[in-house]
Amino acid sequence: MTKRIGVRLLLLIAIGATIGCDRVTKHMAATTLSGEPRQSFLGDTFRLEYAENTGAFLSLGADWPPRIRNAVFGIGNALLLCALAVLALKVRWPTPALVGLVLFIAGGASNVLDRVVSGKVIDFMNVGLGPLRTGIFNVADVAIMLGAGILVVASSRVARD
Repeated sequence: MTKRIGVRLLLLIAIGATIGCDRVTKHMAATTLSGEPRQSFLGDTFRLEYAENTGAFLSLGADWPPRIRNAVFGIGNALLLCALAVLALKVRWPTPALVGLVLFIAGGASNVLDRVVSGKVIDFMNVGLGPLRTGIFNVADVAIMLGAGILVVASSRVARD
């Protein structure tokens, strides 16, 4: 019982830290990178570049009418995240899988908050080598991808056992 309380406390801290870090970095990007030229680091492997994304992943749906974008990316994603949160509470997950799910939910929740409040998400990081580059992303996107990766690896380990 005590172990479960400790794990839940750590997961709540992970949620707060993920959302807090995302909020702070987006604010910093908006105040320091907006209207400025792209900044390049480590031989152009890492770039800081301000972008406002009204669409989803890689600006998918950015040209959709605002009502449809808000319904799909705001309300739809919020409902999906709520369903995942309920699933996280109802199902006994191995701790690593639960960590992955919590990171996924926290990152998604922070991006949904942006969409509901301002209709857009602030992105500001880009990595790559030469012409092979990622899209521009933010800390919440990192949490989503890291969470999904942890969830896949943890699930594959459970399936093998």
